[in-house]
Amino acid sequence: MERRNQTRVRNFLLLGFPGKPDLQPLLFGLFLSMYLVTFTGNLLIILAISSDSRLHMPMYFFLSNLSLVDICFTSTTVPKMLVNIQAQSKAITYEGCISQIFFFIMFGCLDNLLLTMMAYDRFVAICHPLHYTVIMNPRFCALLALGSWCISVIGSLLETLTVLRLSFTDIEIPHFFCDLPEVLKLTCSDALVNNMVVYFVTIILAVVPLSGILFSYAQIFSSVLRVSSARGKFKAFSTCGSHLSVVSLFYGTGLGVYFSSAVTSSSRTSLVASVMYTMVTPMLNPFIYSLRNRDMKRALGGLLMRVETLRRRAVTGLS
Repeated sequence: MERRNQTRVRNFLLLGFPGKPDLQPLLFGLFLSMYLVTFTGNLLIILAISSDSRLHMPMYFFLSNLSLVDICFTSTTVPKMLVNIQAQSKAITYEGCISQIFFFIMFGCLDNLLLTMMAYDRFVAICHPLHYTVIMNPRFCALLALGSWCISVIGSLLETLTVLRLSFTDIEIPHFFCDLPEVLKLTCSDALVNNMVVYFVTIILAVVPLSGILFSYAQIFSSVLRVSSARGKFKAFSTCGSHLSVVSLFYGTGLGVYFSSAVTSSSRTSLVASVMYTMVTPMLNPFIYSLRNRDMKRALGGLLMRVETLRRRAVTGLS
């Protein structure tokens, strides 16, 4: 019996979205469209920022990192889900499941930290404008980004490596990806250590960054309210509008996933909340930043014009 319990499972089954088989092609088309929009939109943000020297500033440096992370975050879960829907298969290998857990946690933590860095950037720009270029110098920004990547990798490793010690009696995951809380429910081993690590990493890489964002914006609002000019207040708030929208969307959907799993046992409710968190938020971020930001609109317009010019030259050369 002990030998059987220590045997590692070879595959898990991702139960995905319950429903009639006739609806699966519709779900495939919907999620594929969302993934392509997410990938294309965030890629355009990265290319626009890198190609326009006027956007080589800390705020847009962190935004390009955020767009890269959003592409990777979505690519961790959605392609496998699409393959399973298309192939009418629910299987994912043990190694694939562990990899999903690692990258999902890592990119999720990176989102938290990058949003915190962007809030700090706005805090320095508005509350300490005379020292902004000195504080937010390129070397410091690069160190912040590198530190965010390193901390996220370490936090994700802590949570993922503790899963390797577990044995499983059930292999059916009621989700469309290997979500760590759902995987822990399947174990027949003592998961106390895993839960402690999850709580620790959540506090360090989710609660602390959110506290930093709230503190930064409390200081920003306090500083802006002391400005006598209505135009000055509007300008200050407008520079924070896009970031505030993304922060509200990111943490709102994330808390929605948490509360939906805590309040109700319905897998359908949890799945819908997870779709909002893993697909809708990364898809909407490029629209929020491009539609509410004149500099991004100008950069995207210039990028598309250059692409069109290259296309015409290629067509002319072929003819």
